[in-house]
Amino acid sequence: MAKSLPLALEMLTSDHRKVEDLFEKFETMKEKEDASRVAIAQRICSELTVHMQIEEDLLYPWLRENVDDTEMVAEAYVEHNAAKQLITEIMRVGEPDEAYDAKVKVLSEYIKHHVKEEEQEIFPEVASEEEELDELGQEMFARKVELLDEMGLEGGDTPPPKKGASGQQEARGAH
Repeated sequence: MAKSLPLALEMLTSDHRKVEDLFEKFETMKEKEDASRVAIAQRICSELTVHMQIEEDLLYPWLRENVDDTEMVAEAYVEHNAAKQLITEIMRVGEPDEAYDAKVKVLSEYIKHHVKEEEQEIFPEVASEEEELDELGQEMFARKVELLDEMGLEGGDTPPPKKGASGQQEARGAH
């Protein structure tokens, strides 16, 4: 059985999978009516907005203090800024056109690249800082609940999993 990730990394990885699933859903809906596609694209943008805000508020400042190669963090900020520009353009659209689908596709490609760098380069470098990342994960979860609530989105009502004495995630989610 694979060793579990510290809470902060587990939470971010879970967010990555959720957004990847939403991008896949969007791709399969190309022949569906516009309102459904727009709803999925807007959900993708909302999820990414919350995720990026959490990283910028909490993870990236922590990384700047705890990794030697802060160039990775600077690159992540640049990638976020490019994604935010596309998110703004996607969120503005009422009736999707060819350019709309292209923007969602390009956003998907940006995010795939960004996720790959985080999960293959950044996360492995810091994963051994388990206690600090578990504490950071609690802060990140609280911030996520706050942001989801501000945006009127569901999904922030389940507490993060607690780690048991064995270091494995426990099934119950009491604080």
